[in-house]
Order: sequence, then structure tokens, then C-alpha cells
Amino acid sequence: MDIVITTLFGLETLTRIDLESCGYTKDQIRVSDGQVVLTVQDEGFADDVARVNMFCGCAERVFFSVGEFKAEDFDSFFDETSSLPWSEFIPDGWAFVITGYSRKSKLFGVPAMQSLAKKAICRSIARSRGLQDDAPVEEDSSLGTVKIQFGMVSDHCRMMIDTTGAGLHKRGYRPLTHEAPIRETLALAMVRLAGFRPFTEEALYDPFCGSGTIVIEAARYALGIAPGRDRMFGFTELPYIGRKPLVNARQEAHDKEDLSPLDDIFFAGSDIDRKAVASAKANAESAGVSGFTGFEVKDALKLDPARLTEDTGFARNIIITNPPYGGRLMTPEEAAEIYKKIARLYLTSRGMCRKGIRLSVITPDNDFEKATGFKADKRYKLYNGNKICHLNNYYKLDKDNG
Repeated sequence: MDIVITTLFGLETLTRIDLESCGYTKDQIRVSDGQVVLTVQDEGFADDVARVNMFCGCAERVFFSVGEFKAEDFDSFFDETSSLPWSEFIPDGWAFVITGYSRKSKLFGVPAMQSLAKKAICRSIARSRGLQDDAPVEEDSSLGTVKIQFGMVSDHCRMMIDTTGAGLHKRGYRPLTHEAPIRETLALAMVRLAGFRPFTEEALYDPFCGSGTIVIEAARYALGIAPGRDRMFGFTELPYIGRKPLVNARQEAHDKEDLSPLDDIFFAGSDIDRKAVASAKANAESAGVSGFTGFEVKDALKLDPARLTEDTGFARNIIITNPPYGGRLMTPEEAAEIYKKIARLYLTSRGMCRKGIRLSVITPDNDFEKATGFKADKRYKLYNGNKICHLNNYYKLDKDNG
């Protein structure tokens, strides 16, 4: 059985690492653009679905594959879809809905493919019941709904069933109250790609913390809190998976946690907006990390390295942040001015880090480098929804001007 994990582009490798951390081997895992496929044994498949949903912190959704085939025209798409064993995965009487996408393929009319897939699945179910091919298939959404997705890439189609429900970025701790929150999956990816090493001589700080997502995700990751610990998943409603695998996965998640009290606050943030800081504190409480995080009202553009060290108590600080950008909370010109001020605070005139500082800033496209004129030491192309962003990591110390 193939379990298919979708990701934002650029986060596939982190998902592979998460799977390997769960004990899956490299030969079970295949990585492609925006997707990671895990092959597991049929026996124990339900527990694998639950574990993947529970522990993949940078993924978007988890599906299982019903089948895959090549289709270059509508006839082959219909015939191949109708030949799959849909009655094994759509309980009698349940409704089913179909979504999908097509990239680099001869078939690209997604609405037409959705309609054709619906007819093909109805034919498959009718045949499995010994009925005529065109016999009506009753659907009652009050019994349940199976969410089906097809993925067509280079004329190769995979039919999948969603097991996640609400997207994996919805951890269950954050209400939608802040004006422009970053996705939890992307926030965690930023922390990991910035190379933050928890519980060392370095603190993590976000001076534009908003609702606190980057700080909270960093704390949960460092403490071993599973990304899906506090939420439900769609697979629990599927009778052939059920709730027991979730119970097992939650127990495994709790066994991996270490919530021993700490003497220092390694994860902190601030914002000039009092409401945002209040929201960050409430979210940290809901996420179970309020005792490990600190949030205060401060002007980010007055936090120079000396004051940052005074506030955190650490001589070394890594700044990971998602500052306001043009079109989000201000004009492009205003955003560029903020980028320049961030650079003046934390980078020298040669674009290298001041003493005790590492800097990681995510912005649309390459706006930070363009505004400051400083090339990042390491840059990652990421996606915040459909918006192309770059995570700009600066870690080289300017020994002459630090």
C-alpha cells in the first residue's frame, strides 16, 4: 500500500526526514516535487496512516493510493478509474466527492475529469454489487463522505483517498484571529531550515512574532511534541481505519515528549501590536508551551544585538522572522524600508552577521536581498500558499566588524 504525503514545494526533504525519524527506511520512501510516497505493508496500514498524519510536521495532507495508471485520453481515464476496487474503500451508502489536478499532461480539463471520474466510480460500485453498469448509486452524506483526489502528472494518474481532513497545518492550538498568520507547517520548516539547535547556548527570537507561530512551533519541535497531537483526523471516520490507530499514535507521541521544566526561556518573541502579543500568549497556552516561551510588546526596530542579549539572557541569538511585506500589511516601499532597518540592526556593512547573531528572514521572492543588497549565505525557495517566498539565512560572522 502506498501512502502519499503532499507538501508545499521545497519541503519534501523535511517530510522524508520525518518519516525516517519514525523508523521508516529509505527504500520505502520516494520523493518528487510536492509529494512523498511511503510504501508500507497492507498489514498495519491503518497504524501507518495514523503515524504519518501525527508526525509529519511540514506536510500538507496524507492520502492512501487506490491505484495508478497511464491515461492520455478520456476513454482510458474512464476505463482505468472504473477498474479500481472502489467498493473496498467507499462504504455502502456513503457519499463521495472528487477533486484533482493535472500538470504536464494531455488531459488538463480538471472539471471534466472530475465528472468523468464520478461516473467511472459509480460504474465500479454498481458492478461490484452485481448491478447494471448504469445503475444509480445511492449517496447519503449523513452516513459519511469519502474524499477522493486524482493527481495527473505527465500523463500518469494516481487515485487517492484523503485521510487527513482539515489540512495538517491546522494543529488545533491556534484560532484564526491574527491578521496574517504564517502556516504552522511553513513556520516549522523555517525553524528547521535555519539550523536552529535547541537547548544550546543560543536562543530563538522572533521580533515580528504576530500570533507567535514561529516561536511556538520551535518550542514544540524542540520538546518533542508531535505536530498532530492536539487534533482529530479524517481517517477516524473511515470504518476500515477507525479511531484505534489514532489512540496508538497519540500514545507514541506522548512517549516521545519531554516537558521537563527549563531554567531558561530558549524561545521568545515580541511584536509592537499588543493584541498580537496577547494572541501569541493564548496560543502558546493552548499549544502546551506557555512555560517554555516568552512574548512581550516591543518595537522590533529598536532591538539591537545588545538589547536582545539583555532581554533573552543569551549572548547568542538566532532571529527567525516573517516581517510585514508589501501587499500584506503595508506598501512594498514600506516593507523594503523595514528590511533595510533589520539589516542595519543585525548585519554589518559587509552583509555579515554581527557578533552573537544569526539571521533568518522569509520574504516574497528575493525582496530582502534586493532591498538590502546583501546576498544570503543560504537561501531556500519556499511557498506560502501559492506565493513564492525565499528564506534568507545569514550565519557568517564578520570578525572585523562584529
